[in-house]
Amino acid sequence: MTSGHELLQKLASKSEYENFRQETWQGSFADYLDLVRENPGIARSAWQRMYDMIIQEGTYELEGNREKLTRYRFFDDPHNDGQDAIFGLTRPLIELVNVFKSAALKYGAERRVLLLHGPVGSSKSTIARLLKRGLQRYSRTDAGALYSFGWKEDDGSITWDPMNGDPLLLIPMNHREALCAELNAGIDSSKYEIEITGDICPLSRFYFQERLREFDGDWTKVVESVVIRRIVLSEQDRIGIGTFQPKDEKNQDSTELTGDINYRKIAEYGSESDPRAFNFDGEFNVANRGMIEFIEVLKLDVAFLYDLLGASQEHKIKPKKFAQTDIDTVIIGHTNEPEFRKLQSNEFMEALRDRTIKIDIPYVTKLSEEIRIYEKDYNQRRVRGKHIAPHTLETAAMWAVLTRLEEPKHHGLSVLQKMKLYNGKTLPGFTYENVKQLRKEAKSEGMHGISPRFVQDKISNALVVNPHSTCLNPFMVLNELEEGLKHHSLISNEEVREYYRHLISMVKEEYTDLVKNEVQRAIAADEEALTRLCGNYIDNVKAYTQKEKVKNKFTGQDEEPDERLMRSIEERIDIPESRMDDFRREIMNYIGALSLDGRSFNYKTNERLQKALEMKLFEDQKDTIKLTSMVSNVVDTETQEKIDIVKSRLIRNYGYDDESATDVLQYVASIFARGDAKSESK
Repeated sequence: MTSGHELLQKLASKSEYENFRQETWQGSFADYLDLVRENPGIARSAWQRMYDMIIQEGTYELEGNREKLTRYRFFDDPHNDGQDAIFGLTRPLIELVNVFKSAALKYGAERRVLLLHGPVGSSKSTIARLLKRGLQRYSRTDAGALYSFGWKEDDGSITWDPMNGDPLLLIPMNHREALCAELNAGIDSSKYEIEITGDICPLSRFYFQERLREFDGDWTKVVESVVIRRIVLSEQDRIGIGTFQPKDEKNQDSTELTGDINYRKIAEYGSESDPRAFNFDGEFNVANRGMIEFIEVLKLDVAFLYDLLGASQEHKIKPKKFAQTDIDTVIIGHTNEPEFRKLQSNEFMEALRDRTIKIDIPYVTKLSEEIRIYEKDYNQRRVRGKHIAPHTLETAAMWAVLTRLEEPKHHGLSVLQKMKLYNGKTLPGFTYENVKQLRKEAKSEGMHGISPRFVQDKISNALVVNPHSTCLNPFMVLNELEEGLKHHSLISNEEVREYYRHLISMVKEEYTDLVKNEVQRAIAADEEALTRLCGNYIDNVKAYTQKEKVKNKFTGQDEEPDERLMRSIEERIDIPESRMDDFRREIMNYIGALSLDGRSFNYKTNERLQKALEMKLFEDQKDTIKLTSMVSNVVDTETQEKIDIVKSRLIRNYGYDDESATDVLQYVASIFARGDAKSESK
């Protein structure tokens, strides 16, 4: 057995020691200038660093999208195994990155508050968390390195700049232009030019003035007395990452944003206005060089808004007893619809509205992306001991998406069909332009409806309340969703509640069609029988189109083509009599074209024909299997053997386990049993 010491040695690596040395680098101001000359990127603004961080992860184009939307890999959370991946929302994320780009190029967006606006559970907080965690990770890399400074004390200790300012801010105003010209000489035109804007914080300004007197006004000796260090942004260590959440209005205090007086040090330094007796630890102070997140920003007390407006427009904050202090930070807030409506109607908030860039973060309206949200948390790796039956997460996602869609204005198009169009399915009579028009007409689509959190809660509950089942199936989840609607706190309108129940019924019908089709295909999955049926059909179609007769292989006599057989297959895919000649000619032309290319015909190469053959074979075989006998307790041995074959196909081809395959067969059998009963009663 490995000892504890050996285990520690095994876990440790030389690269970790090297990384630590790099991240804790210290040097002189002259060393820092050499670093800036070698890599100008270390002097970037917070907005520039944010944009570069996202771009560095790369992009890719979404397949199957005629608009060629660019997807930023950063939002797939590749460094964390996709735990916080943002599914869908490609357009809002493009809009967000475009704001970062504008701010990085100093086109004006850097003087605005970014407001993520959307319903509860639409990934606003997740986006902010991704950005914060990304900055922390990026600052540890060579590409994202940044530096700050500190002051050497007589006792050998170092007083670090409390706001982690850029060392270049130590350069006096009258020398900045010349230094920037020197540093920017030879910089690639694609890179950001170095600019020195703003001033050091009050504490560092105090030290600077004190040392300037000590060195008889020689500022070069002042900067030689500072120590430069590399900093790593960290929310936990409160370096470059700030988070502010409004509390009860009576307890809100603006010093939480801009810092407060340290009353214990007043006795030592004798004045409230001495910067050494002030804690520069407000969220804005902490967030300098990085970003600050305002949770539910529109719940801020009005007194806070002045700090927020100054920080965004002027890049300055006003600590108590001190002059305005420069900051360099990305300000991101998020809010929901009710709070945003208050902002629009409040005339006192006009200044904030004018300095805000709003980005709508809606719910996902594409079914395949919503399914991915649930698959991330409910999969065979995380849900142990229970099989998740096929279509379970799909039906839950289907219902969630349907609640977010607006009823289509297009005559004859249902909301279910609209969902399918959004998901990339083609429907007769609808083009890509029609889908674009549908999205344009539904301007607030995705800004209302059921959140993924509610669905996740009900899936979790369904897993818990069915302890004796080894399988989670769609009906368990749909029943939990329907039951949960009774107590959903965000649904105040009974009419909306009833509409959501109606959508659950719609999803159940869609699920029924899905599993009926799967069972049909499983029963008709006899390759030899399908090949024989196809050969028989093609022989008859060939004779029909060439006005010939077909030789009966049993009697050896020539007979007319079997019209009944051909129509029984064609009717399965809705080929009317008026179109049957065209369809048969299409099949023969298709076979002829394959022959010219030296290829032989196989029914699997024609999707419509394959479907028709499978449905025909199912109709022929379902009575021999006696599927309806599954609803009774008595099944003979021969039938059981055939049912077991179908079950094995469901397990092998569609992802069922034994329990879920049995359940779905019994469910489909009960449907056929009801259908047979209805037929007998007529």
